Amino acid sequence: MLNTHQKQWEFLKNKFEAEQLSHSYLISGNKNLGKKEFVEKFAGFVGCKFPDLMIIDENGEIKIAKIREVQNFLSYKSYNGNYKIVIVNEAEKMNQEAQSCFLKTLEEPKGKTILFLISSKPELLMETIRSRCQQINFFGKPIESKEQTEKEKILLKEFLKVTGTNLAEKFKYSKSLDFEEQKLSEILIPLENYLRYLLIKKVGIEEKSYFSEIHCAMENYTISKLKDIINLTEDINKKLFFTNVNQKLALEVLLLEI
Repeated sequence: MLNTHQKQWEFLKNKFEAEQLSHSYLISGNKNLGKKEFVEKFAGFVGCKFPDLMIIDENGEIKIAKIREVQNFLSYKSYNGNYKIVIVNEAEKMNQEAQSCFLKTLEEPKGKTILFLISSKPELLMETIRSRCQQINFFGKPIESKEQTEKEKILLKEFLKVTGTNLAEKFKYSKSLDFEEQKLSEILIPLENYLRYLLIKKVGIEEKSYFSEIHCAMENYTISKLKDIINLTEDINKKLFFTNVNQKLALEVLLLEI
């Protein structure tokens, strides 16, 4: 891991040795690049260990109650007399209420405290949160399990079958999905990656990917059209995070554009 992210490690290490660590960092980059493991290892490097280390890693939405736990955790002095560190994994999952609450924590840092926000979608965080964090970018392609990749392939191919078809076929596809079992975001993530692949291919750069095996009507779309669909996909994803948007209706809006 450190060989892959050596520059990021050296940056934080040098700041630590110069006693110039910031109170807050936004660690951004694709999913599955080892960002969380990197931050946990750095916490150990600076001598932060249980019970002075708090990790927020929720399966679903991060609510205000969890951020209040963070505030309570930070209100006590370090047990080991060293840094107190909070790691919020997939920080974009914080709802609006939680983000507003977390902003107050960022505005009033205490002593030897470091807050690490980890996100693959930092644009979903409030601008005021991003501006108060020093951003460290991680680069590279996501490391995904074979099982995860196969699932994404299946979901994407099923979706792409209806591109370029009539409304009846599109709505039939939408009606066939059980959104209790199948979250719309699980379809939108590989779709967004595929759209970006097509966009890059349009300008003459073709990356090695399983996307090259996939063919659909969108290959003939203009760059402008692809950008519009990407923006719509991102907008829907944002609404899925922060509102109780009707998933079926959101999907149908997207299908109308493709």
